[in-house]
Amino acid sequence: MLQIPTTDLLINPDGSIYHLSLKPEHLADTVILVGDPDRVPEISWYFDKVEYVNRNREFICHTGKFRNRRITALSTGIGTDNIDIVLQELDALVNVDFSRREINPVHKTLDIIRLGTSGAIQPDIPVNSIGLSTYGMGLDNLLYFYNDNSINDIEMTDVFLEQSGWDLSNVRPYFIKGSEGLAKKFTEGVIRGITVTAPGFYGPQGRKLRINLADPAMITRLQRFRFNDERIINFEMETSALYALGALLDHNVLTVCALIANRATQSFCIDHKPVIKRLIELVLETICQ
Repeated sequence: MLQIPTTDLLINPDGSIYHLSLKPEHLADTVILVGDPDRVPEISWYFDKVEYVNRNREFICHTGKFRNRRITALSTGIGTDNIDIVLQELDALVNVDFSRREINPVHKTLDIIRLGTSGAIQPDIPVNSIGLSTYGMGLDNLLYFYNDNSINDIEMTDVFLEQSGWDLSNVRPYFIKGSEGLAKKFTEGVIRGITVTAPGFYGPQGRKLRINLADPAMITRLQRFRFNDERIINFEMETSALYALGALLDHNVLTVCALIANRATQSFCIDHKPVIKRLIELVLETICQ
């Protein structure tokens, strides 16, 4: 079997994967991802037992048990570039033999749920709602660096470009579906829809401070898109990469976000701790049913 080169699979001297600094035994089969490192202990506070704690750079990991289910809470930092690191290294932890540098003969699938904050774009969505991402719409280009575009819903992309009059010729969106199995577990308390993943917080999400926007009407174009029963509900910065890599690596992935702002109504919740608490409790209760 072909060995993975040392410069492709980076292993620390203690046998842990390079960025996450984890060994296979540190990782649970169910992983909750958060962007903010400070949110990891907010999740593990609910654990009946914390068995492992580790930190390297922005990647904080707490693994423990909640109602007899082993769960890893892990921070990713912000952006699709960090998701590329996290998803690849999580997959390597369960599907690569580090000592032999070979892919394991039997594939292991993880359940990965991103728990985050986001901004709604539809005027009817109340601030402090919880949004479930049925699809990730990527405005980033991460997917195009991998030689498999079969997971991209080409029809949805074509319809979007036609409907919206998309004006950013250098940005071709892609649409990836989240895990239907995980999504079905959330039977109430969520608003479902497409999540736009932007490669930045300001211009790529239609915010203007001192630099003019290439397309000032971008949010309006996103708001009016419809495909079957789907519409775009929110902006954030990780889901498209999470869904793309999860699909390519055969893991179950889903994003559930607190919608702490509404761009259409220009409203924002400064104190979003209560809705984050509600989101954490919802995710833990749902995945442990």
